[in-house]
Amino acid sequence: MERTFAIFIPARYASTRFPGKPLAMLDGKTIIQRVYEQARKVMDAVYVATDDERIFNHVLSFGGRAVMTSSNHRSGTDRIEEAVEKTGEAYDIIINIQGDEPFVLPSHIEALCHCFDDERTQIATLGIPFKSMEEVENPNSPKIVTDLDGYALYFSRSVIPYVRGEERAEWLERFPYVRHMGIYAYRRNVLHEITQLEASPLEQAESLEQLRWLQHGYKIRVAMTEFSTIGIDTPEDLERAKELLTHPIPPQGRV
Repeated sequence: MERTFAIFIPARYASTRFPGKPLAMLDGKTIIQRVYEQARKVMDAVYVATDDERIFNHVLSFGGRAVMTSSNHRSGTDRIEEAVEKTGEAYDIIINIQGDEPFVLPSHIEALCHCFDDERTQIATLGIPFKSMEEVENPNSPKIVTDLDGYALYFSRSVIPYVRGEERAEWLERFPYVRHMGIYAYRRNVLHEITQLEASPLEQAESLEQLRWLQHGYKIRVAMTEFSTIGIDTPEDLERAKELLTHPIPPQGRV
């Protein structure tokens, strides 16, 4: 049975560290336009979900599709749920790409889509191998541990697992630590269900939304990639992103 996919890009104007971020310019185009154009390289059904008329009108101005949503959502996941409802379309799989990810690759999106070849997959996300223990020890880079089939067992800001009997500097040589990349895909019914859940104790402890879903028993498939992205959270990140534009991008395709 053929499945239908759609990409939704949540984008807010308000940001404590970088107000107006989606409309910031990155080498002649706004950040949100670059994210949208990267998504369109893979599929036709792409929408920006926003609570700001400036972003909404800007997306329409470059020929994109946008959906106005409430300003009261606690997360991008909740914003996407409202936007999907408003489109009136019956998509099978919903992909969530953050509006500050202008370097998301077609291969990232394709990897998420292929996770749903397994009927057990309810939610999919991405992981990438860590390259240094300094990165592993950064609490702003959540770690993932999976079962032997590639389904998430836990996400943590702490260094997990603990490698007993080895010097900490050697841990990365003894265990393949994986960093979580916050790009998601959900079956349509699952997206609706998880937005109805109350915050869980693990989520509140680690401030990681995906722990709510795990703690409620949902299965999250982790697809691996070798290609990282640079999310833009601050003006300094934007300057780094400008340098990245000179780097080659891996081959692209459609699904």
